Order: sequence, then C-alpha cells, then structure tokens
Amino acid sequence: MIQLNGIGLTIEDVVKVARERVPVCISEEAKERTVRTREYVEKKVSERAVIYGITTGFGKFSDTLISAEQTARLQKNLIMSHACAVGKPLATETVRAAMLLRANSLSHGKSGIRLTTLQTLVDMLNKGVHPIVPRQGSLGASGDLAPLSHIVLVMLGEGEAEYEGQILPGKEAMEKAGIPTVELAAKEGLCLINGTQVMSAIGCLAVYDAMKLATIADIAAALTSEALLGITIAYDEKAHLLRPHQGQLQSAANLRALLQGSNLSHRTRLDRVQDAYSLRCVPQVHGASRDAIGYAYNALTTEINSVTDNPLIFPEEDETISCGHFHGQPIALAMDFLGIALSEYANISERRIERLVNPQLSGLPAFLVHDGGINSGFMIAQYVAASLVSENKVNAHPASVDSIPSSANQEDHVSMGTTAARKALAILENAQRVLGIELMAATQGISFRGEEKMSPVTRKIFAQIRKQIPFVEQDMIMYPELNKAYEMIKDESLYHIAKDACPELI
Repeated sequence: MIQLNGIGLTIEDVVKVARERVPVCISEEAKERTVRTREYVEKKVSERAVIYGITTGFGKFSDTLISAEQTARLQKNLIMSHACAVGKPLATETVRAAMLLRANSLSHGKSGIRLTTLQTLVDMLNKGVHPIVPRQGSLGASGDLAPLSHIVLVMLGEGEAEYEGQILPGKEAMEKAGIPTVELAAKEGLCLINGTQVMSAIGCLAVYDAMKLATIADIAAALTSEALLGITIAYDEKAHLLRPHQGQLQSAANLRALLQGSNLSHRTRLDRVQDAYSLRCVPQVHGASRDAIGYAYNALTTEINSVTDNPLIFPEEDETISCGHFHGQPIALAMDFLGIALSEYANISERRIERLVNPQLSGLPAFLVHDGGINSGFMIAQYVAASLVSENKVNAHPASVDSIPSSANQEDHVSMGTTAARKALAILENAQRVLGIELMAATQGISFRGEEKMSPVTRKIFAQIRKQIPFVEQDMIMYPELNKAYEMIKDESLYHIAKDACPELI
C-alpha cells in the first residue's frame, strides 16, 4: 500500500502502481487538509466571493461571474466540453499513473476538492476502473485539460472505461466496480483537470525505462567490444577522473566491470593503437545521456510531488492565489532532453552494428553469416536499425520550442509538454529495438570468435540471450528474433540477469 500525502512519491512508486497495480490510500494528514480547504471553498461560495474557476468562468471567461446556483453546472460543463481528446487511447499503465499523480497532487490540500471526490479517484485506481483516454489534444499549458477530462468523465458516469478486460460505458464500469459516481461541486472539475499529470505519467514510465536502458546500452557496447576485439584502456578510471561527469564515470565503470577477465577485448593491442569513436567514446556518449536522464528524473520527481492546480487555496491566510503552476514547461524541456538523450543511444548503437556487419571493419564474415551471397545474414537488420535511428532524429526535434496561443489569446504561451513526452516514449521504443539488434549482432559475432573467451560476466549475459535467440547459421525469418531481443530489454529480464551476474552494474 502506497500512502499519498502530496510529497515523497517516487518514480519507482509510480511504476509499482501503474504496472504492478500496488494499491494506494490517502494519508490521514492529507484527509484533514483536504477537508479544511473544502470548508473554506464552500464558505467563499456562500459569501459570493470572486474567485477564478469557483465563481467565475474559465480562460477567456474568467471575467464572467457565476451564481452560487450555477457552480455545480459550471463544473460539469467544464468536463463535458473539455473531454475532446482524439487519437488512439493511452496505455492502461499511463492512465493509471496519471490517476495516481492527480490524486497525489490533490492530497496537498491546496485545491479545494471534497474528500469524497478524491476518494472516488483512488477507489477507481484500486479497483481497476481505467478510463479510456485518447492520447492527442493537450497543449500542456492549462495542464493536460483534454485527456484529464476523459478520466473525470468516468467519475461522472460518462465516457468509457476498461474494467476486468472489457471496455464499458463509464456508468456501467463504475457500477460493476461498486463505486458511486460523482456530482461535481464548486471548483472540483477544475481541481481534477488543471495539472500536468498526463505528461508526467508518460514521463515517469519513460524515464524509469530509460534508466534501465542506460545499463543495457553499456552491456551491448561491451559485447560489441568483445566481438570486435576492442581496446579497453580507453575506459581506464584514472583517465575518466580527469573529466569527472557522473554519467561518464558510471558508464566507464560498467564497461570495466563487464569486460574484466575477457580474452577477446584487451587493454591494448599490437595491431592498432585505438578503436573508432563508437567504441572508444562509449563512456562519453552514453555518460552524457545518463546525465540527461538524471535531469529528467529530478524534474519529474519534483513535479509529481507538486501542486499544479489553479487557483491555489490557502485557508489559514484566507487567500487564493491565481498563478501558473499548471504550465508544463519544466516537463516539456525535460522530455525533449530525454528524447534527445535516448536517440543518441540508438545513434551510436547503429554505428556499432555497422562495424559488426562490415567485414572491412570487423574482421568477421560479411554480415555475420557463413556463405555470404547465398545468405544475407544481418544485412537488413542493420537497415532496420538505420531506419529507426533516422525516425528518432525527426522525433528528437523539440516540441517545447513551439507554442500556439489558445483561449482567445488569454493562454498565449503553451508548453507542448505532452507532445514532448509522447515523442520521448516513441524514441525510447526505437532505441530499445536498435539496442536489441546490436545485442543480436554482437552475440553472432562473438560466436565466430569463441564464447569461451568472453569475460565471466558477459558469458552469462551471452548464455541468457542464446536461450531465446539461436546462432544464425543460415538465413531465417528474422523479425521474430528481433522481437525477442526487444522484449528481453523491455521486460527487464536481460537487465536483471546482468545485475545478478554483476551486482556493481549501475
């Protein structure tokens, strides 16, 4: 059980709830804050105070006063009119993460939601009522208004939701789960959709997987180093301490640990002084991406423990503050940076694949197969990697440098943070696939050299890959094998095998 209090939630917690369906609850102190702030909101409504989104309209309609009798209708209209996202639905794990993050933000007690409404959101999460949320349509400025509205629709008994493997009308899903639907009161609609939780949900899952991929990238580079009889002096600690970027130090340490005791890669070689950059500069390139992932991790950790609502309510000071915490710029920049970092893993990996399949560079059979000409071997696997890398270069163009004004120019600068997060996720998948191809090609190359010459650690990783992916003796249908390599990365099985074989891996 993960307890929500607005602070202390980790990206690892998000992954547990989103993927492993660990249950959550609201802490007692968060409940007390929520009740206290709600009482203040109701007092202000009864006093007919002018407060944005409570007794006024939204966006350009912020100057339009709403009577006390109309406040509930205002909130329902807000959700119905804003639920206009389009495109394919977000993954269930992303929807679960967004629900969790919205509940955690509301647990700060600065938004004015009723405790019963907040509990409804938590109950949906715990009982597996997952709203169908189209993925496109957020500007990421007044928060993720459109996609979050689709979550709230189900709370009202509208929209659609997945429950126990079936997609049902929202009302039916709630009834089957035994959760009463909600009639929104003053401020509540705005509470539930004014935030960055969709971009942050995508970002949390992407950055968690990116951290694992950073280690996989070092593993792939180590296997390629052995297949190409690489030179390991370039990873010497005393050299890297002279340029002590944290990620670079970590990547170099991983390579040293992975290649310790190898009879394929050696500290120096008599036949050449140094390797090409795609091998020699692995710590510098992989390390820079590691540091970028760290930046995104820290930005998201702050964001998922923040209040991103508007206006913010301070009952003790008898004050409401209308500001811009819903603006997704911190996440937009972080997600663009994450996408760029991940694209570089694929970029340098594809260059290592090229060195493996090119006989003029590798000293191995052309395209890593016997009887070249009759067999094409890994020729087109390298094409696929090149295609994915090229696609990544397009997706790596930053979304955050764009802005289109909205709401009659009231909301005249937007973050495009959700677009940035979605692009980073697409780049992540492509990078996972490219590194999967490298792992296949590297193990194929090593089989020509003799796996008995590998380091003790890489030999265990090699054996795990070989359990699922055989040596390519002659041309075969390749795509199932490429998919196996991708799944070994995506499901973390290869990562955990490597960690078991070498606990010091970072």
